[in-house]
Amino acid sequence: MLEHLEREYEEYRKAGRIWGVIDKEKIRKIKFPRTSRAVIEEFLKIEDMTTSVSDVLDSMGIRGAVAGSHLKPVIPGKKIVGNAVTIRSIPERKTPTQGYYDKDFIRMATRDIYYMAEAGDIFVADFGGNPDVSTMGGQSCTVAKSCGLAGSIANGAVRDVSSIRKLDFPVWSCGVTPITGKFRIEAIEVNGPVTLHDILVQPGDLMLADDSGVCAIPFDKVEYVLEKILSIDEEEEHMRDLIEAKKPLDELRPLYRKRYNSK
Repeated sequence: MLEHLEREYEEYRKAGRIWGVIDKEKIRKIKFPRTSRAVIEEFLKIEDMTTSVSDVLDSMGIRGAVAGSHLKPVIPGKKIVGNAVTIRSIPERKTPTQGYYDKDFIRMATRDIYYMAEAGDIFVADFGGNPDVSTMGGQSCTVAKSCGLAGSIANGAVRDVSSIRKLDFPVWSCGVTPITGKFRIEAIEVNGPVTLHDILVQPGDLMLADDSGVCAIPFDKVEYVLEKILSIDEEEEHMRDLIEAKKPLDELRPLYRKRYNSK
């Protein structure tokens, strides 16, 4: 473990923010910059948020959007924006029955990342898109909410859907299942790069999710993307006014599909 990570780990341990399931050598980052609350609030005001973000990312040559067909909201109508904290997991080699019999330690480790996270963060869990085994459930989401996380996105399945809805905690996932991840999933890296469907997510990326899907904006591109969306929205509002006023096509053409031009 790098020296600065050792210091941060000890700082968080003394503050009671280290759960201790995952080996500290598997933690890639603890402290990293977050997006300001003011910028997050501006994104939340955007009507079709992930649609607008996806278009701007396309114009920048960045693959950062996943369709709601692949990552569906457990509670429709929710909308979240926050920086990513990540965990990557792999399947256990033993059968679950053998794990129960051997009284193996449960290695899912979601609580590790919740207590290290900052309020407003979004938990991103990567279990390879497995739709059968739960990466988190109601109890896990209760801990996440108590730690102030804004929501969770799972490249895998979740369970306890009724409990999650009752908790009113926003979650997106590849599917839902009754099958526990205990003795089936092992967390092998915290706050390293992960995959959501077919896009890369780095810890600190700004995650956005709504009914249309999920987007990830690289941390250093967040303010540019917001500025571009606000500019486009103003131009498209002007175009709507021109359309409603039945203006000639020569006035409409220069504004058409301007959102796809990053220049």
